[in-house]
Amino acid sequence: MLLLIVALPAFAMVYLYQTSGKVDWGLPQLPEFFEWTLAGFTVMILVFHYVLFHRGIAAARGQAELTEKVKIYCQATRQRFWILFLVSLLATIGLLLSENPIFTLIFAVTMVFFSLGKPSPDRMTRLMRLKKEDRELLIEASRPE
Repeated sequence: MLLLIVALPAFAMVYLYQTSGKVDWGLPQLPEFFEWTLAGFTVMILVFHYVLFHRGIAAARGQAELTEKVKIYCQATRQRFWILFLVSLLATIGLLLSENPIFTLIFAVTMVFFSLGKPSPDRMTRLMRLKKEDRELLIEASRPE
C-alpha cells in the first residue's frame, strides 16, 4: 500500500499539470521515437510481471507444505508490487515528458493490477489451488482474534 501511496499522488500531480495547460515548467519534450519506446517498454514490463507472478504461483503449487506455499506466494506478490511501482513511475515520467495519453492508460492498467493483486485468503486459495483442509487452515489463520 505504501508503494501505491507514493505512485498515485505523483501521477495525479503530473496529470493535473498536463491537463491544466497553464503551467509551463520548461521541461524538454521527448522525441516521438523515445516516447513510443518508453511506452512499449512499460507495456512489456507489465506483461513480464504477469508472467513472472504466475510462474511463482505455479512453483508454489508444487510444494507440499502450506507454509512454503504461502512464503512463495508472499515473495511473488512482493516482487509483483515492486514491478508495478516501477511501471507506475515510468508511466508518470512518460506523461510528464511527452503528454501522450497512452501513459495515462498504462497507469490505469497498472492501478487495476495493484487493486487485483492485493493478497487475500480467497485469492491465495484460488491461485494456488489449495486442498480443502489447507484452504480452511489459511482462512482460519487470517481471521483477526
